[in-house]
Amino acid sequence: MELQVREARLTDIDRIRSLIERTDRRWSADDLSAAADLLRQLVYLPNAAVVVALDGRQVLGMAVLSLRPSVAAGGLVGTLDILAVEPGHESAGVAEALINEVVRSARNKGCMLVEATPPDEPAEWGRFEKLGFKDAGTRLSHSLAAQRAPAR
Repeated sequence: MELQVREARLTDIDRIRSLIERTDRRWSADDLSAAADLLRQLVYLPNAAVVVALDGRQVLGMAVLSLRPSVAAGGLVGTLDILAVEPGHESAGVAEALINEVVRSARNKGCMLVEATPPDEPAEWGRFEKLGFKDAGTRLSHSLAAQRAPAR
């Protein structure tokens, strides 16, 4: 498998929708249609990023980063809004590659912090911890703020 991670294009949206449909049964047909319409808009917005992991033309995973301002964080906060990986490819490094790309994108967009909803599966916690996320109560957080030099 040759994994490529990149920003999504409009031509990826239908495949992303199918992936979400296969990975999370909580979505109704109407929800999926609305999500696809919103994803088409997010592809062009500077305060969001839609990222896909591909093997050839097959979408193996996708993630959405959304940004919001936060006074408490001292700037922008990126939220890993959705993370979906094709069933059977969970252990192939797809999720890690997507999370790393979301963190990189958040850093490039000037975020001070990236947040994520804690995963339902206990085994997934380790994946986030290895990538620098820490338990922050109801959320996981990954600080992107530069380390400050100690005061003299």
